[in-house]
Amino acid sequence: MPTSKQAGDVLAGRYRLDDLLAEAGSGRFWRAHDLVLHRPVAVHILSADDERAQPMLDAARRTGPVVNRRLLRVLDAESADGLCFVVHEWGQGDSVDILLTREGPLAPRRAAWLVAEVADSLAEAHDAGLAHGSLTPENVLVDQHGQVRLIGFGVEAALRGLPPGRTNVDEIDLAGLLYCTLTGKWAGVSESAVPPAPEVHGQVLRPRRVRAGIPRVLDALCDQVLNPHDAATQGHPSAHTIRDLLLDYVGEMTGTHVPVPGVRPTAAEQPATLPADPASSATPTTVVPVVPAGDAAPEPEAAEEPEPEPEAAAEPEARPEPEPEPDAPTAIEPGATPVTELPTQAGMPVFHDDDEVDWLRARAEKPAPPPPLHEPAPKPLFAPDPPEGEPVRRPRPGSRAASANPDYWPWESSQDSGRVPGGQPAGRDTGSWGSGSWSGDRWGTGDGFDDTGEQVPGRSWIRLAMIVGACLLVGVAAVAAYQLGLKPPTPDFTDDPTTSPSPTVVEPTPFEGLSADDFDPQGTDGGVESPESVPNVLDGDPATSWNTSTYLQNFGPAGLKTGVGLVVDLGSTQAVRRVLVSTEGGQTSLAAYVTSEPPTGIAGLTPIGTASGAGELEIDLDEAVSGRYVTVWLTLLPPVEGGFRGTITEVQVLG
Repeated sequence: MPTSKQAGDVLAGRYRLDDLLAEAGSGRFWRAHDLVLHRPVAVHILSADDERAQPMLDAARRTGPVVNRRLLRVLDAESADGLCFVVHEWGQGDSVDILLTREGPLAPRRAAWLVAEVADSLAEAHDAGLAHGSLTPENVLVDQHGQVRLIGFGVEAALRGLPPGRTNVDEIDLAGLLYCTLTGKWAGVSESAVPPAPEVHGQVLRPRRVRAGIPRVLDALCDQVLNPHDAATQGHPSAHTIRDLLLDYVGEMTGTHVPVPGVRPTAAEQPATLPADPASSATPTTVVPVVPAGDAAPEPEAAEEPEPEPEAAAEPEARPEPEPEPDAPTAIEPGATPVTELPTQAGMPVFHDDDEVDWLRARAEKPAPPPPLHEPAPKPLFAPDPPEGEPVRRPRPGSRAASANPDYWPWESSQDSGRVPGGQPAGRDTGSWGSGSWSGDRWGTGDGFDDTGEQVPGRSWIRLAMIVGACLLVGVAAVAAYQLGLKPPTPDFTDDPTTSPSPTVVEPTPFEGLSADDFDPQGTDGGVESPESVPNVLDGDPATSWNTSTYLQNFGPAGLKTGVGLVVDLGSTQAVRRVLVSTEGGQTSLAAYVTSEPPTGIAGLTPIGTASGAGELEIDLDEAVSGRYVTVWLTLLPPVEGGFRGTITEVQVLG
């Protein structure tokens, strides 16, 4: 059995199992080592009695002869010792889901190139009648050389119990892969662990509404495939069409040869190109290859101009020769080596923000040389000494102190010639000095003017600083008093009979006397979904249930239907606050709608809520929604044997 295999065991005497990579049910996916050819391989193992064993072998035999550089080839397939296994080529790199997790959504041009590579391989396979069947981000690999490789072609779908030849699913998954690389959300049909794309009214949001800056051509392609407006008549674009659209958007990436008029390359340097149309082949285009730095420039062929006459070379030296035109050939002296400077137009690539590529081209003219450097004038290290008899510092020119009394300098204290014994300034009013006005102004308590009526610099700033300090002290004292409990008491209103009590939250209660009916507006068989078992969801017995039909593929915008469900009749208009739905079978997603009239479809309706999970699903509303009919709409069904089927055991509506 596959579960009994361990790392180190040898399968069929040749493949040593090294690492268990994934498991699903009785299936195991191993990284192994081929002991014969000494190379790593990938091995899918199933029990021989598993119902998927024979389809897996058949898928391996169909894809084995296919030769494509992007497919991880099937190397071996066998059933022995109670096991069925398929051996694939090993690819080393990162799958797209890991790439998006590490780097986030890709640039539009890179994403288009990656999906175009996948579409090219699928187009070739579809022409041969083969399909991948399970194209997900996990099955697209970017190897260590930057090449795109496809994992599990045909075999992965067989392991999931899906039928072969589903080319239409491949086309939808191609658009889903493009959507995923642009937004990081999965919108394809096949099951993937990447977060699903957001939907509104059953329609996948366009990529431009999920991520800004996506080009319109890629946005329109995703919307056309994932949200077909008339799929019955239009159909999905084929893999060929998707590949051509993406390659047209990506464009040519390798145009490094630039035509230069008047210069013809040699036969070895002439690239093999095809003209775009018959008219363009009449005039050949000269192409000059890029010459790497350090290599000699290629010599052009002799120009088809007549040789200059010998008299032209015998002109006197005093007569200056005219400069040749840029594209005109020049005369070459006999025996001299021709030297022709060929301009290199292509250079370093420049990538713009809009994902476009340009080339940094050479300058047509040399830039002007920078101005010469001038030596700065030397500055003295110290200020010059003042003239004999002059003070060290003087008032600033133009100030009132300098204009009123040029001989006064209150900051000069190094000379004692201006003072009289006792500390009084010479020639000043002793009465004014003795009154204390000088000392008061000096410490900022005076009026800011000296005894001559002139304002002393700095005194107004000292006064302002003292005022600010006093305000700060008052503020600190007020805060301290507040913290010590000196604030006025707050009146107590608890005994006031006029105070209204706090509102009491009322728990919603289930409605009684309900009836239900199956709802399948998109069905082709009259819209019938097991109507005989619908009353089981309202009988209060979890042992009874209602089941949907079994579908070969799950619901979604690319499936047969977007969903099915039940319509619960409340009997009259009620205020709905909660909907409880009990499910069985596995992961189930649903949406709930409340209407006043019996619904005929979900187009144009806005759900009151959605839920996803296994077991009991609950939709709880902050505000009640009034209506008579509650529609429970299943949008994702759990897998069962042979397809997908939903199961509901109980439905409760509370208000």
